[in-house]
Amino acid sequence: MNKILRLLRVMLAARRRPPLAPTDVGTVRFRVLPSDLDVQGHMNNGVYLSLMDLGRMDLMVRSGVWRELSTRGYYPVVVSSTITYRRSLDPWQRYEIESRIVGIDDIAGYVEQRFVRDGEICARGVIKARFLKKSGGIVPIPELAELFGLDPDNHPLPDWLAEWSRSVTLPPRREATPSVWE
Repeated sequence: MNKILRLLRVMLAARRRPPLAPTDVGTVRFRVLPSDLDVQGHMNNGVYLSLMDLGRMDLMVRSGVWRELSTRGYYPVVVSSTITYRRSLDPWQRYEIESRIVGIDDIAGYVEQRFVRDGEICARGVIKARFLKKSGGIVPIPELAELFGLDPDNHPLPDWLAEWSRSVTLPPRREATPSVWE
């Protein structure tokens, strides 16, 4: 319930906030709520990933891309994610989530997101996302690049991110991928 209320707040606020280009840094502000806490009394690691969704939503709504995606029947799915934690977020602390597109490749877009408190990075995450069609299939990157106003040549992936993507990619759904521990 907490995430749904936050999503509604982000969606409504995004419509009233200044517009962004898809390549700008989008920022949303939150406070650590009791429902965000783990048994150690700080924000639960899984909550960070859930809140990252809201940062990306703010960026898409404020850039006008969300409306166009919805009109076309497209929706984003996270393919891979990684996050590094540096400093805890404690009850009632205010923080911001900064989100920015950092590159695209032949099949996906990549967004870096930072949890920032008092100007300091507390955690940094990166997601790899594809866009799917409600009618079936994957939205081609050239079409997405045009929709987002991105020139793929001007938004190459940093080497470390391309290597990370190769390292964590699983085989396609149609291939057998048995769980065998080595």
